Amino acid sequence: MPWHQHPIRIYYEDTDFSGAVYHASYLRFLERGRTELLRSLGIHQAAIHAGQAGPVFGFVVRAMRIDFLKPARMDDLAVVETAIWHIGGASAEFRQRIVREADLLVAAEVKVAAIANGRPFRVPTSIHDKLRAALTQPRENDRKL
Repeated sequence: MPWHQHPIRIYYEDTDFSGAVYHASYLRFLERGRTELLRSLGIHQAAIHAGQAGPVFGFVVRAMRIDFLKPARMDDLAVVETAIWHIGGASAEFRQRIVREADLLVAAEVKVAAIANGRPFRVPTSIHDKLRAALTQPRENDRKL
């Protein structure tokens, strides 16, 4: 599957006193990218949390590595690119990038775990199959942190 793309605009609320995006704002952008990728696969987190997709569970960020390369600024149009890199029984690894035209602004590796009642939880087969079908094969120019 190719990288999923989610366009974003940078607003005043996303920036710090210098007019550049505040580092924590990138976490929200990355979360939105992962959520929109899942939504594009027919995986709706609200349905998972409500038990409409089987057992109630949730995905939580277990680990994250971020490389801040260039700043985004107010009114910039950028794209959050997200790919599923690895699938385990109760976990998944995403690669993400935030780009503005030809500029790579942020590169991230994000590991998520499925949990239920505070414990690791094996992802239901129906969801696991959708994630596995969307695995992205690394390309030569894909940045590894």
